[in-house]
Amino acid sequence: MAEPATIHIVDDDRAVCDSLSLLLKIEGYSVRSHESARDFLDAIQNDICDCVITDVRMPGMTGLDLLKELREQRASLPVILLTAHADVPLAVQVMKMGAVDILEKPFNDEALLASIHQALKRGKDELAHLAKTQEILAKRATLTKRESEVLSGLLKGQPNKVIADEMGISKRTVEVHRAAVMAKMQAQSLAELVQMALLIPREELERDTPQSGSTSPAKNSH
Repeated sequence: MAEPATIHIVDDDRAVCDSLSLLLKIEGYSVRSHESARDFLDAIQNDICDCVITDVRMPGMTGLDLLKELREQRASLPVILLTAHADVPLAVQVMKMGAVDILEKPFNDEALLASIHQALKRGKDELAHLAKTQEILAKRATLTKRESEVLSGLLKGQPNKVIADEMGISKRTVEVHRAAVMAKMQAQSLAELVQMALLIPREELERDTPQSGSTSPAKNSH
């Protein structure tokens, strides 16, 4: 049986923390409550956290400050904000900052539970995306310098002959490197290889790639 999701509530109003905790526990969630953002940040160093529900206006570190901090430290952690003073500019701001939702107090239970469901789904999707990216990066790291250069050419849509001319090697050698790239990346087609490349950060993708304007070596068979 799967473990219940752990939800952290951050609100300086103890009554709000207690009422939300009761609701979420009834729904089967594991709940932790904190009366300040700093207390929460200290607590999650050694605790599970699947979703955060935080008030916007709190003394010291506000909910917006907390959201910014979490985006920098744990970008995939879904956050729901609560406020008694919602307006369009605030809603736009928090959504741009990566929040899942912002609810205006008082809100009904169904709205909160729907937001939590959305948040948990997003969290799972982003964790799966991160795992897939790490898997692809591990495969990318096995490529040699020449194979990385061939990969760069393939992703630009260049045919083998053009890649060979730019690298100063034979077309046959490019074909060999291309086959090695496909095997190491475990791609069944060029289209699948391109889809993988979309998950690779630009700086990593351009590693070992010849800089624009560099002089190609004399053409040979290697």
